Amino acid sequence: MNGGGDPARRREELRLALMLLTRLPVGRIAGTAPSMAASAWAWPIAGLVVGFLAALALALALGAGLPPLAAAILALAVSALATGAMHEDGLADLADGFGGGATRDRKLEIMRDSRIGSYGVVALVLSLGFRATAIAALAPAGAGWALVAMAAASRATMPAALALMPPARPDGLGRAAATEEVPALPAAVLGFVCLLPLGVFAALAMALSISLAALALGLLARRQIGGQTGDVLGAMQQAGEIAGWAALMALSV
Repeated sequence: MNGGGDPARRREELRLALMLLTRLPVGRIAGTAPSMAASAWAWPIAGLVVGFLAALALALALGAGLPPLAAAILALAVSALATGAMHEDGLADLADGFGGGATRDRKLEIMRDSRIGSYGVVALVLSLGFRATAIAALAPAGAGWALVAMAAASRATMPAALALMPPARPDGLGRAAATEEVPALPAAVLGFVCLLPLGVFAALAMALSISLAALALGLLARRQIGGQTGDVLGAMQQAGEIAGWAALMALSV
């Protein structure tokens, strides 16, 4: 994080993180806006906000008597509304590009196309279905904080990808951020801290699962298109969240 410990600058970086990763009204940035890279430490906090809204929706739905699966679907809908479904969009674009493109350039071209194909549809159905099933299965034991923690921790891997992976395109936010220092370590620490209320062992298992999923997707992206894009980061968040829920369910059996 640049700018020392200036609280005003930290607030503006947090505001930018919320602007980038959510569709929530957070006001305007005063003065010169921080760079995307500078705001990366706060991406898990943006996830906390999204996760809190989803957890609130889950609690209200369960309190109103909805069955766990219906409540879980409603929680995911609120999460998607809060973010503009940007991570889901990234997953769908990546699936279409990697599945339908024969060359690197063609994959990138497909990923930039706003239309969704069959690979993208299947990826979204599987992602939403798995997460809804996991939330519903854990709802009786209390999935509220798990929703919050998962939303934060899954976004903590994206700054690391931004810092460690080269940009796949010669333009875009990924290229601009690649020229700056990315505060990936503070983001990782924040993400892990958010998991700790679930228990130290659970936090370690989930952090490892989320990290391995992000690493696997990063290696796949490096092989397929040579680096990271916004879609890769979005798909990484989705993969991390799925892996985190899988680990938590395995521990709960």
